[in-house]
Amino acid sequence: MPEKGSSKWIITITVIVGSLLELIDTTIVNVSLPQIMGNLGATLSDVSWVVTGYAVANVIVLPMSGWLAGRFGRRNYFLGSIIIFTVASFFCGNADSLLMLVIFRIIQGLAGGGLLSTAQTILIDTWPREEIGMANALFGLGAVLGPAVGPTIGGYITDNYSWPWIFYVNIPVGILAGVFVFIFIKNTKNENISRRIDWTGIALLALCIGCLQVVLEKGETEDWFETAYISVLTFISLVASIAFIWRELSIDYPIVNLRILRYRSFSAGMLTSFALGFGMYSSVFALPILCQNILGFSAQQTGELMFPGSVVTMFIMPITGTLLKKGFPAQFLATGGMILFFIFTQMLSVSNVFSGPNDFFWPLMVRGVGMAILFVPLTTLAIQDLHGAEIGQGTGLNNMMRQLGGSFGIALSNTILAHRAAFHRVNLVSYMNSYSDAFTERLRMLTNSFIAKGYTPLDAESKAHKALDGIMTKQSMILSYNDIFWLVGFFMLFCIPLIYLQKFKKNVAIPVDAH
Repeated sequence: MPEKGSSKWIITITVIVGSLLELIDTTIVNVSLPQIMGNLGATLSDVSWVVTGYAVANVIVLPMSGWLAGRFGRRNYFLGSIIIFTVASFFCGNADSLLMLVIFRIIQGLAGGGLLSTAQTILIDTWPREEIGMANALFGLGAVLGPAVGPTIGGYITDNYSWPWIFYVNIPVGILAGVFVFIFIKNTKNENISRRIDWTGIALLALCIGCLQVVLEKGETEDWFETAYISVLTFISLVASIAFIWRELSIDYPIVNLRILRYRSFSAGMLTSFALGFGMYSSVFALPILCQNILGFSAQQTGELMFPGSVVTMFIMPITGTLLKKGFPAQFLATGGMILFFIFTQMLSVSNVFSGPNDFFWPLMVRGVGMAILFVPLTTLAIQDLHGAEIGQGTGLNNMMRQLGGSFGIALSNTILAHRAAFHRVNLVSYMNSYSDAFTERLRMLTNSFIAKGYTPLDAESKAHKALDGIMTKQSMILSYNDIFWLVGFFMLFCIPLIYLQKFKKNVAIPVDAH
């Protein structure tokens, strides 16, 4: 039953705060990994499991979240997820070994996976159908803002306090959200689902999605199929996915209702959600690394750089919701968002060693507008034909596809970065010879500069060569990031036809979905 007045807004804020716990934690840890390494005596390869474990657990739970909410009741499942997430955050901060930290990060991920999809179905129940657009806009703002501010918050806490506090900050927020959920959100009756539990389906889902996520997270650093365990996990994921699909379609009590794929709009929507995750996560992954590792921005500067675009998204999302409510075709809005995202990536694909904050301002503003008119319509189109319990299943699968799209995008970006950096370096090296007037002039200037600082001519020339090699390496990396932006932009552009496989409908009840 829809709520009215202040209770509607209290529930909305409660749901958004609960979801932000998971959204911010997807990125807040990244900038603290060096300090965690030093404190716990771990290698970079080992400490990366702090991120990988969370992502794997998160993506395993997403497709099951609709079933879990239906079995235990949405409020109970949402409240339980918040409590487990908060307690796990405390133990993450108290971890005195890497193994303990990874274990509780996995528990965090399992709990966090239940927050988003459940929050969406709670909002659908809370808001009147004709006002869902505004709720969707507010929730979508949190989904866009959370991952963007995560590294900034993590960087500030790490610089001014210590890494355990990136987990401790979740505790008061989690307690407040839990109290508000208990007081203001009504529990739903358990949906009419079988009491039998598809343990085989759960095991197969964990194998296929878990193994795939590990492959995507670790593939590049392990040289892909040159490493035995990556090849084994890929094979297990393939076999388990085939077995899982057969299992879920052949029993009467599936853990994931794959039969909703019979709706053409939802099937096409799964592909567009994958594309959205691919583009969104790839760009969010590549840009901060370019700014911090190559151009020398601090984590806080990078966060501040991305903030204005999020503000633009905040102001335009309600307009998007209003347009959808009035019957403006979601396909046209989504197409505009894809085109703006393409423009954003092409603007970034001409970055150079002299690029500064002002050079990123307008591209990120364009991205902010594009995300505002892309995020909500794609989800609206995907689950416009779903009803009742199918909505919970649909949002869970949709979130999973977006997460997998992001994982594929990041894995591909890492691979492209490594190969294109080598390619560009070889090309640039060909210009570093005595027959190049530009090279000899630059070498002479640098040598004279070092001589002026007191070095001998021989040492000065050696240092000049090293300086030029560093400049070349930096330039090759920037060109590689430009290639990533170029590729992501054209990928999004080529996905536009998928949008028109979905039905045109007027006055569609707008669902809530974000990740």
